[in-house]
Amino acid sequence: MNTAPFEFLGVIHLLPLPAAPRGSPGFAAVRERARLDAAALAEGGATGVILENFGDAPFARDAVDPHVVAQMAVIGAEVRAAHPGLRLGINVLRNDARAALGVAAAVDADWVRVNVLAGAAVTDQGLIQGDAHQWLRYRAEIGAQRVSIVADVHVKHARPLGGAPIGEAAADLFRRAGASVLIVTGRATGAAAAEDDVAAVRAAVPEAPIWLGSGVNHESARRWRGLVQGAIIGTALHQDGDVRRPLDAERVARMSEALRG
Repeated sequence: MNTAPFEFLGVIHLLPLPAAPRGSPGFAAVRERARLDAAALAEGGATGVILENFGDAPFARDAVDPHVVAQMAVIGAEVRAAHPGLRLGINVLRNDARAALGVAAAVDADWVRVNVLAGAAVTDQGLIQGDAHQWLRYRAEIGAQRVSIVADVHVKHARPLGGAPIGEAAADLFRRAGASVLIVTGRATGAAAAEDDVAAVRAAVPEAPIWLGSGVNHESARRWRGLVQGAIIGTALHQDGDVRRPLDAERVARMSEALRG
């Protein structure tokens, strides 16, 4: 059984930012919800947080607008200042790794999540192609080598092109594309990953840290604790398990207790 410290990473699902397709409550409201959610994660015992523009769906396929980068940097800096003990990750949806790296460098974040780092996937945004070459070069150019790249393997809400088995895709991400951590998810937000997928990734890349990227709940947490090194947990931590509602410090604490098992 894995006995290393487990990464319990809660998600700050940002409310829609200004100019989001479905409307926004305004930047002040987005900042205030993020402040409350970060406090709930810190109070409940999460080891880190990931900040993502979840409310901006349907997402841009390529580069996001400049105000998204600027506003996520403002919020990221506030989270970092208020909770310096939490590891901080940045995810600019749907796949703007360049923007995420820029935000991470500005706010001293620890890592970025990249949905499609290498290869290509058919998604609800259309065809998304990875560009590890350019993103790793950009990370070096801005002096952000300390920012780790955490990459999804067969990311949710997508179908990979080319038909490579999940283990083969994982090996390419870790050994060729520069990922530091691999994420395995279910098919959609809140859906559990398949144990067979986790096992295939582990067999293909035994040296890689693996995190779960969706579907961990209070009942499954203890079982997953022995199979992976971390989990990004969002849906189960919201009040009543509803991503539209704020995070619940009590739910976070229960999850933390389960994962410590």
